[in-house]
Amino acid sequence: MSEAFSRIRQLLGEHGIERDATGLPRAVPDSTAAVAAVITMANELQWRVRVEGHGTWLPSDAPADLVISLKGLEWLSSLTPADLVGTVGAGVPMDTLGLHLGEEGMWLAIDSPGRSDRTLGSVIATGTSGPLRLGFGPVRDHVLGCTVVTGDGKVIEAGGRVVKNVAGFDLTKLQVGGFGGFGIITELHLRLRARAGADVTVLARGKRDNLLIVARGIRESSMQPAAMELMSPALAASPDWVLALRFIGAEEAVHADREQLPLEPGVSWEVIPAGQSGSFRTITGMASLVGSVTIRLGALVGGLDDTLDLVASELGEGFLSAGAGDGTIRWTGEATPEQLSQLRRMAATREIPLTVERAPWPVRSAVGHFGAYREGVGQLVDRLRETYDPLKVISVALEGREHE
Repeated sequence: MSEAFSRIRQLLGEHGIERDATGLPRAVPDSTAAVAAVITMANELQWRVRVEGHGTWLPSDAPADLVISLKGLEWLSSLTPADLVGTVGAGVPMDTLGLHLGEEGMWLAIDSPGRSDRTLGSVIATGTSGPLRLGFGPVRDHVLGCTVVTGDGKVIEAGGRVVKNVAGFDLTKLQVGGFGGFGIITELHLRLRARAGADVTVLARGKRDNLLIVARGIRESSMQPAAMELMSPALAASPDWVLALRFIGAEEAVHADREQLPLEPGVSWEVIPAGQSGSFRTITGMASLVGSVTIRLGALVGGLDDTLDLVASELGEGFLSAGAGDGTIRWTGEATPEQLSQLRRMAATREIPLTVERAPWPVRSAVGHFGAYREGVGQLVDRLRETYDPLKVISVALEGREHE
């Protein structure tokens, strides 16, 4: 262990090394080149590496000889309001980024669950989009390009810095939601948006079936909510199910959409005051940290009701949310590897993928973040891992033990 501290100190200096809560050496590089140097050293010494941001999303418990913290990669290289693009370090906290973008009249349309100081790199690597995916697309749609250090120490520039089509295979898509299995993201080129004139959150409370009917009516109307999320009573801290709609855009357009809100027996509407809407989103986003396990499923909107029943029957209702416009389901609670594997097999029969977004290492290693729900997917993931991390230096459980 003393050798590890000595080697890292030689690479990064006195301020680039610390000790984590378990006594492991934690490298804190402050540049892409420094990350590459540490990973190259880990390959030479055959050390396994655990990568973390602020340690607020995935538990910092993957087996490793060395920890690499990306909190030193907290920089904003450039923000260009005229082009609505920006280049930032992967260690920038989401709340800090939002503050700087707001000062420039811009924002990043990603409302991922978890703490507000969660790092951008964590959000991108795990692909954890929130309700705004309905109006603005999943996480990958906001990333123009990135810089990645592969598991064998190579530096890759993927995608681009401007809004245009990328010729050839876009390696950025591989990294978004790859959980670090194909390299360590150090820098990101982002697609940004101009700050909207109006941002209104409206809630409907009632029985789940009634709210799903309301959601279907909204989908079939001319309304264009940026988010339409169905939340279980536990998640919404409410005695009833809640349908949360968020309208973002010009004042006139938002007002017109609000005027079209459908009426359904047993359903009441409530406009959240502007000063409280942020708190509501923070509280519901933090709910994904209440249990030790968070999963997401990608169902078709038409099968949302049946998929919600499936999840509730296998794991209990828990802290459950569902994109009533896009079919994404997120569940948080307590679950065993056997329960998750069973649910994944049942979902696979319906062509529904299940991703383990966060869980303790014993669960992640047994079930895997991805898990193949189609024949051949597991082999593809293995080949990609061999290409980008041949010695499997980065400690990550993309595929569970059942696929080994």
